[in-house]
Amino acid sequence: MKNLLLVTLLFSQTLFAQKTTPKVCYEIFIRSFADSDGDGIGDINGITAKLDYLKNLGVDAVWITPVSKSPSYHKYDVTDYTSIDPECGTIEDYKRLITEAHKRNILIIKDLVVNHTSSQHRWFQEASKSKDNPYRDYYVWMTPKKIDSLGIARREADGGSWELNPWHFVRPDDEEKYYGLFWGGMPDLNFDNPKVRQEIFEIGQYWLKEVGVDGFRLDAAKHIYPEWEAEKCHQFWAEFKSKMQSVKSDVMLVGEVWAKADIVAPYFKSLNSNFNIDLAHGIHKVLTDGKDIGLIKNLIANYNIFKESNPDFIDATIIDNHDQNRIASILNGEIAKTKAAANLLLTLPGQPYIYYGEELGMLGTKPDENIREAFLWDLKANDKIRTNWLKNKLFSTDETVKPLSIQSKDVNSVYNHYKTLIALRKSQPALWQIQNPNIEAVETQKEVIAFTRSHQTGDLLVVHNISSVEQVITLPKKFQKVIYKTEPYRLNGEFLVVKPYGM
Repeated sequence: MKNLLLVTLLFSQTLFAQKTTPKVCYEIFIRSFADSDGDGIGDINGITAKLDYLKNLGVDAVWITPVSKSPSYHKYDVTDYTSIDPECGTIEDYKRLITEAHKRNILIIKDLVVNHTSSQHRWFQEASKSKDNPYRDYYVWMTPKKIDSLGIARREADGGSWELNPWHFVRPDDEEKYYGLFWGGMPDLNFDNPKVRQEIFEIGQYWLKEVGVDGFRLDAAKHIYPEWEAEKCHQFWAEFKSKMQSVKSDVMLVGEVWAKADIVAPYFKSLNSNFNIDLAHGIHKVLTDGKDIGLIKNLIANYNIFKESNPDFIDATIIDNHDQNRIASILNGEIAKTKAAANLLLTLPGQPYIYYGEELGMLGTKPDENIREAFLWDLKANDKIRTNWLKNKLFSTDETVKPLSIQSKDVNSVYNHYKTLIALRKSQPALWQIQNPNIEAVETQKEVIAFTRSHQTGDLLVVHNISSVEQVITLPKKFQKVIYKTEPYRLNGEFLVVKPYGM
């Protein structure tokens, strides 16, 4: 067996056929990506026009945030599940996007929001009319007295929702309140109602069969049922998976379950893939502090928990997304640290998701609008497809972040760093193994994260300097051939010198 050392920048063409499972995924907040019609709002045709960009970057699957009719800019409160909001385009545009993506071997993942609807959805408008309305039981209703008796009037804020008072009146003199975990404009559906389940199953099947999407990112998967009935979520998702596979056997399902590993694990029984938000926070911390906190040991411990539910689980890895501060801002805009975060994301096991603009080092901290700013394709004066729906840009501007047109010509840019890392990941079977994570921790100093990725075609040793100081690493004797380096390095027999934030 070959033994290879992966420390720091060189990649070879892969000799192994790429499997159908996407190796690198990409999230697009549709309003902010690319504007095809000059109205300042990103749209479906804008994404289609940039598929070659995504292909060239190395993307295999694209998760697109909601496009159905909605009263909000983010569209996570749907009023018509089988529609396309006119600001995004048409259903024909969406179908064409899928066709063009498939020509490039790129899959399309639809963001499906079924925990709740908009309060403006026809179902809720009907349900609000009276307790006897046929749609009343589509939602969760309860009298204030019963809410208080169950002790569920208030909740603690968490990463999933910051709403402290999830019960809401439609009218002040109503007898019952409805449950809306996120806010009053997003009433939760009642999945104890078979009619609701059937509605959602048919909606999912429509997008798979009639439109042609390849799978779903499942928003708020942990909250399909209210928190006091959380265990019921697992039975629902098992049924959902079965219904989706009946029309598309290889449907991709990735869940948003914002919780610790023991709570996430049962979701792998029905959702083969779930986002690893704990890992993202761990990466943030080690690069902020410059010292390891047992990142790899904790990751392996979590993998062992996941395996108990599903030995073939897929870890969906991220370092930021549309709900979290952008990684470059978390790391104070320091390019070296931003690249180091990419180093970790793209050499650890799992199926990595890149948030649009992450590959440019785009900046942004909450509130949410500020982490959803326009993708910078070119300098503003020349950028015909840059969106401008967000008027008060605070973070990612021509003055703070170099646009793609400039970064693409700079071999040292964040963009070219991502592009090279993605190509490296795809060239090495030990790196692109997604299921059955192949990772072992290597003991070293606190300023270094080191691990091995084993494979029958050759083992890799991966070394990350997460500090601002040059580090000297003692190498296991079997690893001597360097296949990748981010910075000039010195290899002196059994010692390796790794530059600050290098790999």
